[in-house]
Amino acid sequence: MKKVNHEDFKVTSAVELSKIPTHYDLKASEKKIEDELEEVREKLGELQDTLYAHGKYAVLVCLQGMDTAGKDSLIREVFKDFNTRGIIVHSFKVPTALELDHDYLWRHYIALPQRGKFGVFNRTHYENVLVTRVHPEYIMNENLPGIANVEDITDEFWDKRFEQIRNFEQHIAENGTLIYKFYLHLSKEEQKHRLLRRLEKKEKNWKFSAGDLKERKLWDQYQSCYQDAINRTSKTHAPWYVIPADDKPTARYIVARILYDTLKTYKDIKEPELDVETMANLEEYKKQLENE
Repeated sequence: MKKVNHEDFKVTSAVELSKIPTHYDLKASEKKIEDELEEVREKLGELQDTLYAHGKYAVLVCLQGMDTAGKDSLIREVFKDFNTRGIIVHSFKVPTALELDHDYLWRHYIALPQRGKFGVFNRTHYENVLVTRVHPEYIMNENLPGIANVEDITDEFWDKRFEQIRNFEQHIAENGTLIYKFYLHLSKEEQKHRLLRRLEKKEKNWKFSAGDLKERKLWDQYQSCYQDAINRTSKTHAPWYVIPADDKPTARYIVARILYDTLKTYKDIKEPELDVETMANLEEYKKQLENE
């Protein structure tokens, strides 16, 4: 099976999404890929236990992608072996009235993982420069000073919003959050196939929405916005990884591999040592329990 090098997927310079393949050949059968995923996710689960005991870092995993890109199933399969106390998943939908009464980053701040835990954002703070950029009329719901109509939403507005997002990520990174941002890079043809599958299989019908077809017509606009967002915000402390997503098992394995291979490089993440007094009396404590 082909070895995955996380640097092959990491965005370190300007990218053109149209030139990046949406399929990646691991040179292995689907069964082999699933077996390898099982192995690496077990290691990730063990690493999370250590992270929890260490208690100094949090890990934020951000997942973005077009509809049907496979975000939900990736979360289910990659984090299956985690202790439930060590991971929290947030799926960000249309902002509620309460959320709209705060600034757009507020709901993301309060959902951040605490030290020792993983947090997964299924759709993220980037929706505020993606869907709102394709549909700028949504910004009007935020009731912002100086924005009386859509015409007030200028390029300078988006420049400022990107700056705010970069500042947000830098702030949390400097305070112990390890940030991973994954864009699941799906082809338009594969999305068509997956949408048809939702229509053809009765058990999948509930996943389909007529709105999916309306958004599909805006594919090129979304691709342009994704590319701009990735290029503006992939930083050393908060890198983007573009993951070929036409094959779900492959995408899941690559994400899991990147997480494990990069997290294990943090040599300071280890279980805390027992204090001197406890260490000196371990045998005595065992005797007390054995003699009960």
